[in-house]
Amino acid sequence: MIQQQTQETFLTGITTTGTPHLGNYVGAIRPAIQSSQIGGHKAYYFLADLHALIKCQDPEMVRRSSREIAATWLALGLNTDNVVFYRQSDIPEIPQLAWFLTCVAAKGLMNRAHAYKDSVQKNLDDGQDPDYGITMGLFSYPVLMAADILMFNGSKVPVGRDQIQHIEMARDIGQRFNYLYGEHFVLPEAVVDDNMAVLQGLDGRKMSKSYGNTIPLFLDEKQLKKHINKIVTNLLEPGEPKDPDTSTVFQIWKAFATAEQTAEMRREFENGIAWGEAKKRLFELVNTEVSDARERYNQLLAEPDHIEAILKKGAEKAREYSVPFLDRLKAAVGISPLTP
Repeated sequence: MIQQQTQETFLTGITTTGTPHLGNYVGAIRPAIQSSQIGGHKAYYFLADLHALIKCQDPEMVRRSSREIAATWLALGLNTDNVVFYRQSDIPEIPQLAWFLTCVAAKGLMNRAHAYKDSVQKNLDDGQDPDYGITMGLFSYPVLMAADILMFNGSKVPVGRDQIQHIEMARDIGQRFNYLYGEHFVLPEAVVDDNMAVLQGLDGRKMSKSYGNTIPLFLDEKQLKKHINKIVTNLLEPGEPKDPDTSTVFQIWKAFATAEQTAEMRREFENGIAWGEAKKRLFELVNTEVSDARERYNQLLAEPDHIEAILKKGAEKAREYSVPFLDRLKAAVGISPLTP
């Protein structure tokens, strides 16, 4: 039976395939950090290193990304007393549950997953076999994601609109398991914040590692200034009015500025601020917000044993729930000792 939950359970995973950038920070990390400092609900935040293996076969990159992402969250003030912060691979119950769910998940459901369909379509467009280069990791990715969520009965999962399908799949798979074996899983709901900032990158497209247009979060001052100066702008001269609503510089400014600062910069754009001056002010604004955390981040990277200890402690907290819960699930499906 489903354990009675007296409060909502939030769950968020961060795939360890790259260095956190400004888009990650304003879109997901900053609001989660703020929530952890307030407390008042159960929350699980994890490094999704098993997911990383789907698209990255560079072991050192996965290790480095795990260090950098963990250090980022800690440097920015994640309150690990109020949340459970762990590495996915430290919870062996998750892949075990993923197999249980694989055995009830419909292949037709997996066929409809966006990532799989996009890969098939790209192959067809390139004149390749439809499944060329597609691994079972990519194909069954939604099952592992469902296991991440259902393992801790996550009831609320903050996602972008492009991830809603995965939450719907987790609901479908969990519902099927409940139908076959009894009510064990809370069916998760996607939490989509339409006010969540989705930053544009250096080239004006969505800031994304796959586009190579990111501004890493903890660059040193010189490199941060250099990256901001690379933001693509139009050819309007100083003194010519500029449209803030079509400007990447203004969009990033708005994500870091107060309402008053945003209104002031909007007036500056309308008055024809020079692009060089706008970028200079943007650098100063962003650097002011991240400078203290940058120092803590570099200190943490130099102390991997400290990061590891925090992750291990988080895994212990997580397994206080996952171990007995998986035992109940094993009994439910018929995998249990033959004697009482």
